Amino acid sequence: MSAAEIPAVRPADCPAEVFEPRTYAAGVPYALFRELRATRPVCWADEPAVGPWPAGPGYWAVFRHADVKHVLRSPDLFSSHLGATQIRDPDTDADLAFVRAMMLNQDPPGHSRVRRAVAAALTPRVVRELESVIEARAAALIDAVAERGEADFVEVAADLPVWTLAHVMGVPESDRLLLFDWSSRVIGYQDAEYARLSTAEAADLSPMGRAALAQRPAAATRPDGSPANPRSREALADMFAYAHALADQPRPGSVMAHLREGGLSREEFENMFFLFAVAGNETLRNSIPGGLHTLLAHPEQYALLRERPESVAPAVEEMLRYWPPVMNFRRTATRDVELGGRRIRRGEKVVVYHASANRDETVFADPDRFDVTRSPNDHVSFGFGPHFCLGAHLARTQMRAMLRCVLDRLPGLEAAGDPVRLTSNFQNGLKHLPVRWRPRAGAVSLRPGR
Repeated sequence: MSAAEIPAVRPADCPAEVFEPRTYAAGVPYALFRELRATRPVCWADEPAVGPWPAGPGYWAVFRHADVKHVLRSPDLFSSHLGATQIRDPDTDADLAFVRAMMLNQDPPGHSRVRRAVAAALTPRVVRELESVIEARAAALIDAVAERGEADFVEVAADLPVWTLAHVMGVPESDRLLLFDWSSRVIGYQDAEYARLSTAEAADLSPMGRAALAQRPAAATRPDGSPANPRSREALADMFAYAHALADQPRPGSVMAHLREGGLSREEFENMFFLFAVAGNETLRNSIPGGLHTLLAHPEQYALLRERPESVAPAVEEMLRYWPPVMNFRRTATRDVELGGRRIRRGEKVVVYHASANRDETVFADPDRFDVTRSPNDHVSFGFGPHFCLGAHLARTQMRAMLRCVLDRLPGLEAAGDPVRLTSNFQNGLKHLPVRWRPRAGAVSLRPGR
């Protein structure tokens, strides 16, 4: 949507903390969300400039579980396509056209066509066949550090999703750190530590990986000198060069080969690569460390889970509810509509807060209590409606595998210091989670992430 079509900014009645990234560096403001669910379940939030990033027109913030679900299941009223799905607007019409080609930013029927192609490639049967290799990889990562007695669990866990993605996508294992770097730059652009993260070494990469790395921009900027949107082609020139090369020679049998053979255009293939590389990584990179941190902060629940390992599956669901990996998603009103007693005008942004919906007291008994046996558990951490996460089954498989290995192989596990949160008003992530345990002699030596 062009700037001329965006309605005038309204007076804000939503606290500034809801938008400000620095709020979330200290923790998700659940007490504030609780107050807003009771008093202003739909309210207008200002969107001030954040560092070098320009101010936006503001948006409607939605906090109640029922309203969040209504928005997510009604693409005819609340579009993913009109303005894409991030709070921040694309910088230019060209940027908007570019992100609109991504499945995440489409509405039916176009979204349905691409989603069917992905679903046909990533079936439950395919995921079931992956379970044993995911279990083995999780065990190898934990065994690699078991004899140390301490580690930064974020570093340990970060390799599982990138390794799994490389395996699924047909990316050479040597290139998987490129996936890690691309995801870091996209999801962590508001955090100085992640914005320019670069862990992949050219000498370790495939020829295709080295060719892509050579195109990594030193500092992607617009002609006026302002920083380019981290999700733009300019900022991710190396990733799209790699996707272009992979489109020409996908590994037979891989998900990406299925997609290429399934009729996706080159542009659609490249955007699907973006979606897998980023969304397929961020969910696990946030939820595995976040879930473990939550468990360690509730030792009685950790002890219960050790006594009842059959509760791993509901425990994973409760981790996802209590620590949603993504805190919000944006839609755009397709016409004037009422929501939560407020009149929303066509073209205005509507941002649903999954983190608030997951603590809605009208849906969850004692919602601030962490309970690994909670059932039912109607969380919205994987979304709802047409855009429900296609990778949910794969994400759950990885979370269960890592949790079982931690329970089995790291006795006496406990926190060894304060966690460090990612600065982001979108991603609910940890950058560091120091832990310690009773070291196990004779463990295999494997450098995580390499």
